[in-house]
Amino acid sequence: MPVLVVLCTCPDDVVAAAIARSVVEERLAACVNRIPGVRSTYAWQGAVHEDAEVLLLIKTEASRFDALRERVLALHPYELPELIAVEVTRGLDRYLAWVVAAVAPSAE
Repeated sequence: MPVLVVLCTCPDDVVAAAIARSVVEERLAACVNRIPGVRSTYAWQGAVHEDAEVLLLIKTEASRFDALRERVLALHPYELPELIAVEVTRGLDRYLAWVVAAVAPSAE
């Protein structure tokens, strides 16, 4: 199965950290990078908005995306959070294998 990088913006580091920790602990993601200082300009409900956000780069395996999406939606405060998955077409084979192994359902 392919590895995905999932992009998700959050309103602040508290929300970003909670989502990151939850999805890694629940084996829905192998790794989440939190990138602070993102400035987002977007159209929403008839107006243009500009906000400071934290960008999550979530690494997971394609078969885990649906469960990841549901968990992020449950934890995220936005009415319509950004959640975009991009398929990884190339990468370090050992790293990609680690991502797949890290999100495999536990044998417990």
